[in-house]
Amino acid sequence: MRIVHFISRIFVGVVFIFSGFVKGIDPLGMAYRLEDYFYAWGTDWMLPAALSLSILLSIMEFVMGVVVLFNLKPKVNAWLLLGIMTFFTGLTFYDALYNPVPDCGCFGDAITLTNWQTFYKNVVMMVPTLLLFAWRKKTKDQYNNLKAYGTAGIFAAMFFALSLYCYRHLPIIDFMDWKIGNKMYVENPEPVKYYLTYKNTATGETQEYLSPNYPFNDSVWMSQWEFVSQRTEDPNIFLGHDLQILDMEGNDYTDHFIQNPGYQFLLTVWSVEKANHEALAAIEKFALAAEADGHGFIALSSSLTEEIDSVKQSLGLTYEFYQADDITLKTMVRANPGLLLLHEGVVIEKWHYNDFPEYAAFKSKFITKPTE
Repeated sequence: MRIVHFISRIFVGVVFIFSGFVKGIDPLGMAYRLEDYFYAWGTDWMLPAALSLSILLSIMEFVMGVVVLFNLKPKVNAWLLLGIMTFFTGLTFYDALYNPVPDCGCFGDAITLTNWQTFYKNVVMMVPTLLLFAWRKKTKDQYNNLKAYGTAGIFAAMFFALSLYCYRHLPIIDFMDWKIGNKMYVENPEPVKYYLTYKNTATGETQEYLSPNYPFNDSVWMSQWEFVSQRTEDPNIFLGHDLQILDMEGNDYTDHFIQNPGYQFLLTVWSVEKANHEALAAIEKFALAAEADGHGFIALSSSLTEEIDSVKQSLGLTYEFYQADDITLKTMVRANPGLLLLHEGVVIEKWHYNDFPEYAAFKSKFITKPTE
């Protein structure tokens, strides 16, 4: 039974540490998920607390995993663990039934689970949790209060510092589609195949055809067969995105900018009103220098045209703004504003507004060739 207890402790501890870690290094990602819940529950008044709750929840999970893994205060943490798991199992069951938000984000953006998968995961987690609770009185404290609570406090402080760093800069691990190294379009895509299934109205026989290789011009055949379903087979490996770049008249420029063979800067500003205006003004000089050297530089925002024009006028901005979906912009760079650099459609660098580079530094790193 000791082996079962040991395995249960390791399993629960590792899952909690992993779950807390992937959310803690991306505090804005979890904050956006909490905002979705607040909107779904009609608790908009909680929106200002989303970021603080995001960091607090990730610290709680991470530290809970640490105390379980190292068996700190087993009698106390058994009660805490049971309470946490009972609450979240009930919550995820509600999510699975009513689906207020498609993905609860229990593993951040590292692993995406449906609400039912999350609920089943919690049911599985309840088994070792109940075992640890049942054995709580048989487990001895290996550390005194000072060492146990001190260790938990140190881990909490360190993890808070890590989360704060990732918030003020960028996540130390990027789990999103727009991470450095990803090519954002499929080069020389193969044609997509469409298969149509028809059923003989007399015999019930079904037949699948590769479109357009079926006798649609045969009126007799068409009178004897009826359409049933269609399936699509895309041979291309999807390395793309759901970004759509529109000008203020609604014209689509997505491919023009994403497939730019040169250097293309995308300034992501999901809300011009909530953006750091000092950063928007500071990047103006960079944009002018980049455009003077023939590099592309545009800003993407989901704000209304009137709001964009107002901010451009008040800050004296000359770089061009295009429209894009705010959810997509939030996944591209975890900052408002953030800066993303593409070269031949590949993401080669991303910056938080606290880390916007000088243009000379960009040229030195990416353009200037070292002398022999």
